[in-house]
Amino acid sequence: MIGLAGWSGAGRTTLVAKLIPAIIGRGLSVSTVKHAHHGFDVDHPGKDSFTHRAAGATEVLVASAVRFALLHELRGAAEIPFADLLARMSPVDLILVEGYKREPHPKIEVYREANGKPLIHPEDPFIVAIASDRPMPGAALPWVALDDIDAIVDLLLAHALPLEQMARSESA
Repeated sequence: MIGLAGWSGAGRTTLVAKLIPAIIGRGLSVSTVKHAHHGFDVDHPGKDSFTHRAAGATEVLVASAVRFALLHELRGAAEIPFADLLARMSPVDLILVEGYKREPHPKIEVYREANGKPLIHPEDPFIVAIASDRPMPGAALPWVALDDIDAIVDLLLAHALPLEQMARSESA
């Protein structure tokens, strides 16, 4: 598991969409975890699953021959801890995490100069490299260009940690 951290507008989602086929092209399976800072909905009025949730169901599982989705309403309970969410994931070779930038796991910082935001890595010891739209001379971490997908995949694979190791480091 490894994360991609950066400010909104840095291009994390665009980068993830490019990384997934490149990772699959190397013969690996990949899943993603995306953190949203706001309420979100993958369902909408008029669908049976929406009606079930609106009626008060805690969980609604929608399944077909091609996919399933489990919708879980917290109903005022605390947000589920990051480690617990990871434990619910099916086994794959690599999990890419978009967001959760304050969690203690290895991350590559996605930086876009036009954003006008400061770099995150000086304050986050879990950032292991930087993918940026401009060179980072003198950076203490490895740097790759945002459009060098193969180099970013190399960094992801070199710095990803097994989920079991993540669970041990969070409980320590």
